Amino acid sequence: MLRATTVLPRGTWDERRAVDRVVLDFEDRFRRRVRLQAASGLLFLLDLPAATVLHDGDGLALADGGVVRVVARPERLVAVSAPSPGALARLAWHIGNRHLPAEIGQDRILIRDDHVIVDMLRGLGATVAAVEAPFNPEGGAYGQHNHDPAHPHAHGHGHGHHHHGDDDDHRH
Repeated sequence: MLRATTVLPRGTWDERRAVDRVVLDFEDRFRRRVRLQAASGLLFLLDLPAATVLHDGDGLALADGGVVRVVARPERLVAVSAPSPGALARLAWHIGNRHLPAEIGQDRILIRDDHVIVDMLRGLGATVAAVEAPFNPEGGAYGQHNHDPAHPHAHGHGHGHHHHGDDDDHRH
C-alpha cells in the first residue's frame, strides 16, 4: 500500500502533480495515521509523525512521487450573525466560553449545528442560518486544533477549577 508521510501546505506545491483527491470533513482532517481512499479508489496510508490538521488544498505526498490533494467536505453548520461588530464579538465570547469549535469570519461565525446552542444564541439576539460549508475552526491560543468537540484544547496542563457562568462550574 502506498504511504503518504508528508503534508505539503496549500500554495506550496504544484497542483499539476496531483494524481487524485481525498474529500474529508473536519473531524477526518485531524489525523496522524489512517487508511484513506481517494476519489478514484486509490488506497493509501496516511502516516504522519504527529496528528496534523489537514487543510483544503494541502497535498499528501505519496512515496511514489504523486500527490493526493485534500478537499474539505462541506458539512452541516450554522452561520451566526449579529447587527453590529460589537454584538458579534459578544456572541463569539459566549461560543468560546462553552469551548465550542468555531470559525470566525468578518461578519459571521460558523459552528456545528446544536439546537441548544442555537437557541441560546437566538436568545442573545443572533441571527442564525443553516449552511453547508467546509468547517475550518480556529486553532486556539495553545495551538490546539479543536478536534474534540467535548474538550477542544490539548495543551499539556490542567486548568484546575474554574467557572464559566450560567452554572457551568467544573474541573478540566
